[in-house]
Amino acid sequence: MRIAMLAPIAWRTPPRHYGPWELVTSLLTEALVARGVDVTLFATLDSVTAGLLDGVAPASYSEDPSIDAKVWEYRHLAHLFAQADRFDLIHNQADFPAHAFARLVDTPMVTTIHGFSSERILPMYKPFEDRVHYVAISESDRHPDLRYAATIHHGIVAADFPLNPAGSEDLLYFGRIHPDKGTREAIEVARMTGRRLQLYGLVQDEGYYQREVVPHLDGEWIIHHGPVGGAARVRALQQARALLHLINFDEPFGLSVVEAMACGTPVIAMRRGSMPELIEPGRTGFLVDTVQEAADAVPAAAGLDRSAISATVAARFSVERMADEYLALYRRILGG
Repeated sequence: MRIAMLAPIAWRTPPRHYGPWELVTSLLTEALVARGVDVTLFATLDSVTAGLLDGVAPASYSEDPSIDAKVWEYRHLAHLFAQADRFDLIHNQADFPAHAFARLVDTPMVTTIHGFSSERILPMYKPFEDRVHYVAISESDRHPDLRYAATIHHGIVAADFPLNPAGSEDLLYFGRIHPDKGTREAIEVARMTGRRLQLYGLVQDEGYYQREVVPHLDGEWIIHHGPVGGAARVRALQQARALLHLINFDEPFGLSVVEAMACGTPVIAMRRGSMPELIEPGRTGFLVDTVQEAADAVPAAAGLDRSAISATVAARFSVERMADEYLALYRRILGG
């Protein structure tokens, strides 16, 4: 089985810090290669993989200002689709632009929809549903008017997020700084409960950051560390009493939620989007509807069994399970 894995070029694959789509693409690629699947990863040329790397973009447009996003995205797509007949299947992880090429080649296509962001994107999905096999990343993110081949939750390498049985007394916010992600609400909970809040994430909305976050940063109780990756990312996820995930949108998945729980850190999340699919209330965290409920859940989080939280994630959200489910889908599509 020869698979062309199409990564986005917003970030390197895998990303150095932020880049959830690229991270999932990398995790799946490496798991498939480890199973002996012939995978060519189409990504930025500074990407890293155990498979075969191919591409044209020298770097990501988010890290190199000389890379024009629109120009290089279409060069990236054209480079893959010009050689589509070399592959048994194309797995598109780079959103809807690839669908423009779908009817120009005979190679079967899978598109993982990393979040159905708006009704406005439906015209680049609906007309291609008889040509492209769509995968939702949660049941909550399925669009009612679209036909899907499968729902496959993301997986992580659980060993990369080892259990910390103690945690700490601090609260954690981990994600981009944006109203959707509930940064202000996390700060409110920290202040209501008198706990230190460790904030990690890139600033995606500068105005919101200046209004709602900066006035509370004091270097002692509310601390913003910026984006973080590698070992520092793991330490941040391990060393918390609870992750506050007080989102203001219907999040399609939430990698940081699963990663935190893998470390044994319970998650207090708004009952929106995929959160009820990821969190088992009273076992791995709590689902809440208000900031007050979130604050009330903080003391209860301390009573959860961190080892049981970690074990639950290892069983439900492993990269092995994700790879197995995608392989089963590929075989079904290819008739083998």
